[in-house]
Amino acid sequence: MKLLGISGTLLGAKTAVLVESVLAQVKEKYPEVEVEMLDLRGHDLQFCDGRNPAQYNEDTRKVIESVSQADLYLIGFPIFNGSMPAPLKNVFDLVPPWVFRHKVMGFVANGGTYQHYLVIENQIKPIAGYFRAFVAPSYVYAHTDHFNSANEIIDGEVWERIRHLADELVTMHQCLKPLVRS
Repeated sequence: MKLLGISGTLLGAKTAVLVESVLAQVKEKYPEVEVEMLDLRGHDLQFCDGRNPAQYNEDTRKVIESVSQADLYLIGFPIFNGSMPAPLKNVFDLVPPWVFRHKVMGFVANGGTYQHYLVIENQIKPIAGYFRAFVAPSYVYAHTDHFNSANEIIDGEVWERIRHLADELVTMHQCLKPLVRS
């Protein structure tokens, strides 16, 4: 079982901290799960324009391949102007929708207002539904105040949600695996 954590932004560190925190919880409690971190800050992604995937640059092809080979996903993103960032949307556009079909997806997000969590409910979960993915009911939203100046998570409730989401992702994948078609 391969869990791919995606930090879907080119800016800041908080999103990657959230994704890495959930992945670390999974690895600690479920050492048999292979975890991989895909941080878009480290990739030169080309914009999706409908060409054959073989014609994109090496970084873009690697991202498509990494996403395509995962069994379940933890997708993280900061919320800018009430929406997900363009680099994450670009990943969704680059990867064929069938790749996500019948796979578990969980979400973490961070933002500057306490209402931004609604982006997960009203924008991201419907996209996962379009992909026919199994969506973890829980998610983690962290406000800027939940981090210290070194971008470390300092809020106990956020840590509790991180632990819960880690368990939920693995349990859902294990329980729904018989329903997954190759």
